[in-house]
Amino acid sequence: MTDFTMKKGADGVAIITWDVPGKSMNVMNQQGFLDLEALIDDALADDGVKGVILTSGKEGSFAGGMDLNIIAKMRDDAGDEPAKGLFEGVMGMHAILRKIERAGMDDKNKGGKPIAAALPGTALGIGLEIPLACHRIFAADNPKAKIGLPEIMVGIFPGAGGTTRLVRKLGAMSASPLLLEGKLNDPKKAKSAGVVDEVVPADQLIEKAREWVLSSPNIVKPWDEKGYKMPGGAPYHPAGFMTFVGASAMVNGKTQGAFPAAKALLSAVYEGALVPFDTALKIEARWFTNVLMNPSSSAMIRSLFINKEALEKGANRPDVPDQKVKKVGVMGAGMMGAGIALVSAMAGMEVVLIDQKQEAADRGKSYTADYMDKGIKRGKATEEKKQAALDLITATTEYSALKGCDLIIEAVFEDPAVKAEATKKALAEAGEDCIFATNTSTLPITELAKASDNPENFIGIHFFSPVEKMMLVEIIKGQKTGPRAVAKALDYVRQIRKTPIVVNDARFFYCNRCIIPYINEGIRMVAEGVAPALIDNAARQLGFPVGPLQLVDETSIDLGAKIARATKSAMGDTYPDAAVDEVIFWMEGEGRLGRKANAGFFEYDEKGKRLGYWEGLAQKYPRAEEQPDLHEVQHRLMFAQVLEAVRALEEGVLEDIREGDVGAILAWGFAPWSGGPFAWLDIIGTPYAAERCDQLTEKFGPRFTTPALLREMADKNQGFYARFGQQSQAA
Repeated sequence: MTDFTMKKGADGVAIITWDVPGKSMNVMNQQGFLDLEALIDDALADDGVKGVILTSGKEGSFAGGMDLNIIAKMRDDAGDEPAKGLFEGVMGMHAILRKIERAGMDDKNKGGKPIAAALPGTALGIGLEIPLACHRIFAADNPKAKIGLPEIMVGIFPGAGGTTRLVRKLGAMSASPLLLEGKLNDPKKAKSAGVVDEVVPADQLIEKAREWVLSSPNIVKPWDEKGYKMPGGAPYHPAGFMTFVGASAMVNGKTQGAFPAAKALLSAVYEGALVPFDTALKIEARWFTNVLMNPSSSAMIRSLFINKEALEKGANRPDVPDQKVKKVGVMGAGMMGAGIALVSAMAGMEVVLIDQKQEAADRGKSYTADYMDKGIKRGKATEEKKQAALDLITATTEYSALKGCDLIIEAVFEDPAVKAEATKKALAEAGEDCIFATNTSTLPITELAKASDNPENFIGIHFFSPVEKMMLVEIIKGQKTGPRAVAKALDYVRQIRKTPIVVNDARFFYCNRCIIPYINEGIRMVAEGVAPALIDNAARQLGFPVGPLQLVDETSIDLGAKIARATKSAMGDTYPDAAVDEVIFWMEGEGRLGRKANAGFFEYDEKGKRLGYWEGLAQKYPRAEEQPDLHEVQHRLMFAQVLEAVRALEEGVLEDIREGDVGAILAWGFAPWSGGPFAWLDIIGTPYAAERCDQLTEKFGPRFTTPALLREMADKNQGFYARFGQQSQAA
């Protein structure tokens, strides 16, 4: 069977249907391109064919994008000249799509056959680039469909003509949110944006396309017409000049130069706008090849596409029967509990939300109402959906309401005694088969499990705040946690459409174990007299969403002080962060508790907007006359995190490096361009990483000591994915 088939009608309309066997959604592969080209050649050569409709055999979708393994194959097949192989492969794709676009026309734009794209639903990546090469795009009125070019989100950009065609169709300004932000639209919004040409009832999709094909339409694309002018102006047009200057400033402001794909995309658009269309395609192909040759692109694709998808599909799930959650109990109706109740109800689960006072429980339920109201205002929700979600939530003080729950998530105050009491009360009402999960960011799961008579049914589920926005959930196995509890947690996370990682129990688990040293290293530098702006901007130029000082303001300084005291109490004389505590405890004593108090490392106005760094910092910790080199600051911040990731792997807290990389990016925004801590170490090379650790250790102390695992790998010149990647895939 082939991915594409063609049926020629008696009316002269040939319908090419894309239907990849065994897949729920079409994905383009190398053979698919060849099959499509052969059918297009056949239709164009057949005098009985008046025109073509390209559609999908999948209900509700056209295509989900490209099989990204094609790119790797192009590179590998080229041997010693990977760039040449990639460029020629990309130009081959351009040739096929240009053949569709020209459709048999001569150099005077005479002749040719109309080719329409009929999209039943979702069209992403190459699934939109192919329609953009067609002469008219019809989309079914399917509000669930997503249409767009999301490539920038995984470290590349639309490289099969989508960049060049969209800019020439819409103009640089209108195309920018679709290209630079990967914005996806439903069909009606895609039509309003000018991406698709017509939105029609789903049951009339093919007929409307057929009518157009048989109407003898003009099929010459605007950019192939003589005298074509780009909408909004080309770079040297007065209006266009302002657009391109603004776009450059916007891209660099958002990315701080850390993301190669955004810069390459902008270059392809700018340079392509100065030349004829076919030359612009060649420029796009060159910049696309440039991005694909950058190790950042393969690292991002691996972490944010391949590995993320594998984890979401249960790559590390125990082999036990389906554990789908029907009724979930949520204990504690504060911010975390309310958020957990919200995402559970939105996933269709029955929710029991418990708090000590009915007023607090009701307030927790109202969080869902408020969230849905915001969605209604933005057109993302309806009154019916709001009521359906609220009907699923029972807000109460009665533990007896937990009867019948197959999962209970405890989200009460971070105190072992409080959690133990809540655990015992809940389990007294729940059945023996109920899985009990604690939402904690720091407390050891094995200790908390002692409150349960069935520790094999006890597990940690660490949500990040705000629950409804943060896509990662960290699942923590205690020493006695059983496989059914792990499967239940993973199945629940899949139901609420988030990405799970599974780690073993240890102080701070995995994510906080890496985040805390990042924050602490920034605070150490303040005490050393490093300018706060240099610290935070060094992080932002590495691609972090916020610097360490801004992050601690957002999470609250008194929380940092509380964690420091608890850690010092547990570690005793081996506690390593006394220099950090001096700053944190002083800030706490000054009442500068972070954004929530409108006073922290930053000054804030009455609305909570940051105004700049607090001047009192410089008075307490005067700026050093000689400021450190930017790269030194960046390496301190990076190695503070990645060395903890390596130690977590070394100690068995992490069992799969894929979870270490995906978790780091989704939990705290670890330099997404790098693909995560282990991918970054592979990019810079383990020998250099070990050498740099030695230098940092000599200058700044033993916290930068090279872990034994990293030293061993450096001596062998091994990469983390070369050593651990295969066993991760086998798992």
